[in-house]
Order: sequence, then C-alpha cells, then structure tokens
Amino acid sequence: MTLIELADVERWYGAGDEPVRALAGVSLSIERGEFVAITGASGSGKSTLLNILGGLDRPSRGRYRLGGTELATLDDTEISRVRNQDIGIVFQSFHLLPRLTVLENVLLPLRFAQSQIDLEARAKELLTRVGLSDRATHRPSELSGGQMQRAAIARALLMQPKLLLADEPTGNLDSKSAEQVLRLIGEVHAQGQTVVLVTHDPDIARSAPRHVRLKDGRVEEDGRR
Repeated sequence: MTLIELADVERWYGAGDEPVRALAGVSLSIERGEFVAITGASGSGKSTLLNILGGLDRPSRGRYRLGGTELATLDDTEISRVRNQDIGIVFQSFHLLPRLTVLENVLLPLRFAQSQIDLEARAKELLTRVGLSDRATHRPSELSGGQMQRAAIARALLMQPKLLLADEPTGNLDSKSAEQVLRLIGEVHAQGQTVVLVTHDPDIARSAPRHVRLKDGRVEEDGRR
C-alpha cells in the first residue's frame, strides 16, 4: 500500500528575476514499510524534499499525498496535527531541550497532541528499546552524542507515526555511535516502520534497501538492492 505520493513536485525560493529552484519536478512513490535512503550533493534538493515530506514546507507546484491525504489542501493547524500524529523526524542536531530530562524530552510530542492520553509507559518502553532506560532522569548534557540521537529516535516514535524521517542522523556522531544509530534505525524498519533517511554519505545509504539519488532538484537514480 502506498504511503507517500509525490507527483511533479517543484519548489522555488525567492522572487524577481532569479528565483532559486530547489526541486524541479520530483515524482516518487514510497510504500508502507519501505526503507529509503535519499542522497545527493549539497544543493541537490534533498533537504528541501525532506522538509516537504515532513510537512515543514509546501511544494510550489505539484502534489504530495501522505496516506491518501493531500497535504496542500490543509491549513497550518491541520498540517501541524499531521506532523504530530503521523510523522516522526530525527534531526542531525538532536533538538533535545536542555532543561528537560530524557524522559520529558521523549514525551514532548504529547504536549502538542489534542489527546490527553498518558504515554509515559510507552515513553519508558521506548527508552528501554533504544538502550536508555537508565538515563531517563538525566539531562541531555549528561549524554553522549549517540545517546542523544537515540533519545531523539525514541521521541520521534512516541506517537507511533506512519513515517519516520531521519535527516543526516549520524552527521554529528563518531563512527561507533553512528553505527549504533544506524543499527537502531534498521531495527525500527524491521518492525514495520516506514523510514526515509537523508544522507550525503553513500556508505550510509547502502544500509537502506532502496536508494534515491537527487541531482539538481531531480531524481537521477532510483534503485533497489
């Protein structure tokens, strides 16, 4: 079953005589449960594509459907709800709040949810799953880079999203921590999660069964191993 449908998506920035075209007609379908790595040189459009997939930006032209919902028809409040409930994002810089404990950081998405359900038990289960059960009451400053990224993955999974996006998730990590994080993302995918990972590193891209390479805002290659 198709989860993501992009049809002739373009994204322009700026106005006047020389607007910048970051995406130049991207069409892409991703099935539920797929693990896709998106690569490309700097300026290829991969960050713009990830922002559109995550509902953080909108196409200038074209169509983006997530689970059959056309995101372009939604207002800002509805887009925020989709991001909160259906999309989990793991950023390169972790984005953990320094004054909160690890457990409180994992529970952050609940603050923006309309439901008042209690997800503390699930948050603790996720921390166990990512190997941080003994760090639940610690602050981010007391964690290593790899531990912070694993906490960020737990936070992204709290609301049981349809889609997990990982934006250069190993970019700030040493090689050992990077390997642990990639292994964890692979385990998440093996349990049925749809994963889209953006990276500039072709070696990391090989961890995904499907590889999409962008060049100059277009899909240059789309292949499966």
